[in-house]
Amino acid sequence: MKKDRTGLIVTGGPLNISFAQDYLNRKEFDQIIAVDRGLDAVFELSLKPDAIVGDFDSADQSLLHDYKSRTPESIWEIHKPEKDETDTELAINTAIRSGCTSLVLLGATGGRQDHFLGNLHLLYFCLKQGIKAWIVDEKNRIMVIDKTYVFEEDKSFGTYISFLPLTEEVRGITLTGFKYPLFKKNISIGTSLCISNELTEPAGKIEFDSGVLICVESCD
Repeated sequence: MKKDRTGLIVTGGPLNISFAQDYLNRKEFDQIIAVDRGLDAVFELSLKPDAIVGDFDSADQSLLHDYKSRTPESIWEIHKPEKDETDTELAINTAIRSGCTSLVLLGATGGRQDHFLGNLHLLYFCLKQGIKAWIVDEKNRIMVIDKTYVFEEDKSFGTYISFLPLTEEVRGITLTGFKYPLFKKNISIGTSLCISNELTEPAGKIEFDSGVLICVESCD
């Protein structure tokens, strides 16, 4: 049986350091990857990166030189700015090659919305690779799912749970243990039907027949 190995990817987007510190105090990771300007946040959080990935076009150059002077060359993965993948995608590939079976991405929601949407699609890439992955910030925990999932109240991220179709259609959605239940409901891209639901039981279950859903757990 493959041993679970958890990875933390700190991307280059804006990150609430106070939130991140509190979050990391409650978590343990087997591998930490700094992505480009995410190295700034890794420094502020006093984390020791196992890999540093990116083209470093937006990183603090003095900090970059400092890390290069005191870390082994083997942990660096430097790319040209002219490339097909984003730095975050490259970091995810690095994590997968190292054997990570689950990933948390910090700094992946703020800033440029094209990068956020790209990161959202990278969750789908992880799903297809059999990797559990979440994007987390101070207000949200985001994942994509393609099968039955159970939300436990004592492990929830926030009050609200929303579902949005990532595929053109998601068929046969059944929600139990939620304030707004559903039974065998089909939803398509372009609807807000499943926004802002809430648990009413210690555990709530979503089941569906086909498709892929974006799931956002939010606190407000």
